[in-house]
Amino acid sequence: MPTNNLDPEDEVICLCSGTTQSDIARWFAQGLDMDAISRKTGAVSGCAGCEWDVSEMLRILAEQKAAADNV
Repeated sequence: MPTNNLDPEDEVICLCSGTTQSDIARWFAQGLDMDAISRKTGAVSGCAGCEWDVSEMLRILAEQKAAADNV
């Protein structure tokens, strides 16, 4: 039986552009917001079917960053 060895960070979050979760996280860590990430990666600019997923991911990343900054 095949096993799924994919890292969740390599999961494609935007099928139109092939943008992965790790791509989004990397650009967020460099200070980019959703509009800038969209321009860099093409995510959200095609069918926009990933808009909610990208937005939710950025919200979670921002919460994690705020929590880490408050330590």
